[in-house]
Amino acid sequence: MRQGSARKPLIGVSTYSEEAAWGIWKTTAAVLPYDYVSAVADVGAVPLLLPPMGGQGAEDDACAAVSVLDGLLLSGGPDIEPGLYGAEPHPRTADWRPERDRWELALLEAALERDIPVLGICRGAQLLNVARGGSLRQHVPEDAGHEGHRPEPAVYGTTAVVLDPDALPGRLLGPSVEVPCYHHQSIGSLGGGLTVTGRSADGTVEAVELAGREFVFGVQWHPEVGSDPRLFEGLVAAALARSGERERERV
Repeated sequence: MRQGSARKPLIGVSTYSEEAAWGIWKTTAAVLPYDYVSAVADVGAVPLLLPPMGGQGAEDDACAAVSVLDGLLLSGGPDIEPGLYGAEPHPRTADWRPERDRWELALLEAALERDIPVLGICRGAQLLNVARGGSLRQHVPEDAGHEGHRPEPAVYGTTAVVLDPDALPGRLLGPSVEVPCYHHQSIGSLGGGLTVTGRSADGTVEAVELAGREFVFGVQWHPEVGSDPRLFEGLVAAALARSGERERERV
């Protein structure tokens, strides 16, 4: 580090493992939409990409990864395996990735054990709920009566969300917000310690916060593709604050 330069917080960001093609190559790759990288970097942090490592020893690997982080961002992605929340697969539930599920659950457990800030986005919010013993609605259009949360393949919808201004993320965003969304599943029964802090007009749970933590919450929408950086600014500020606390504890 250059003398006099401020240390940037390190934010771990979970990634996909998918068949991908670039240039002359087509192979399995660790991939992530670059919007996540930009969203973290643009607010003054260093994003560290965490590819799925959900094989034997995943818990130890996750602890090793989290030990160097100041915060964790759980990204969006495919459906979570229904067996993890005691359900049979719905006909529209597909393409779950057991290795990624195991890896991100291990990352989340390690982050909570180390008490660092956590932000879950879309699938990441759902994973937070499943990790706490909650369940998922496996196909929202069935009971919402519309396709507005995922209007077309690869096309984001827009959702108006009412937030609790005294909880996260309302403390950062205010009592209401319009956000980009893309999902067909959402949080169902609530996991232990979680509180619903935001809903859309059709009743879909849009935000949850974990009690007893300074900064652990999830949002069902995709802030990384929007123009509002406040959630990422909040994550970085919380990461810096927690890092400062740990430094003082070591003195």
